[in-house]
Amino acid sequence: MPHRLREGKAVDIIFGVAVPTFVALLIIFVSTQTSVAIIGLKYALLEAIVIVSVPMLIGLIWNQWAGGASGFLLGSIYALYFSDQLYASQGSADISLVGNLVSAMLIGYIAGALGKRSLNLRRLIIAGVTAGTMGALMVIFASQYSPILGVTISGIALAFLPRILAGIIVPFIARVFLRHGTITKKTPENLA
Repeated sequence: MPHRLREGKAVDIIFGVAVPTFVALLIIFVSTQTSVAIIGLKYALLEAIVIVSVPMLIGLIWNQWAGGASGFLLGSIYALYFSDQLYASQGSADISLVGNLVSAMLIGYIAGALGKRSLNLRRLIIAGVTAGTMGALMVIFASQYSPILGVTISGIALAFLPRILAGIIVPFIARVFLRHGTITKKTPENLA
């Protein structure tokens, strides 16, 4: 083990220390800004990462149950956080947060159910886009009952855009995970 540590390269330092530190500082910078545009970006990134990308990735690399469970947990945390922010600004909660919770669960489950830990990139992308589409439909459905949000064309676009983009991008990341050691048993289906 110690001899492997000595064989480290500059690339290891860059991607192991410098890039994560830069991302951490960027997160802190964005969270301390009060500009309306930055605040809007913060919530969009939070939603795209926490309730879309992470459950989708876990569903694709593990299975539908893990994806659904992570979606439930992360969707609950997101709904509680956003509910607190909404209550602080408007004095009331909103039913559309349940749509975000259900969307996160559905995204993780569908991605896992359709992806089946396959190495086939096309299958993973189809699973991701399908999961993202169904998740967006749940958010839009729940928003119909919202006295605050309602359903608008821009709201529909904001529901679909991060979920479809994640459905295209996350399968590439999942494939890297699956190719480099997370598959314990290689089957002909995984290699197709």
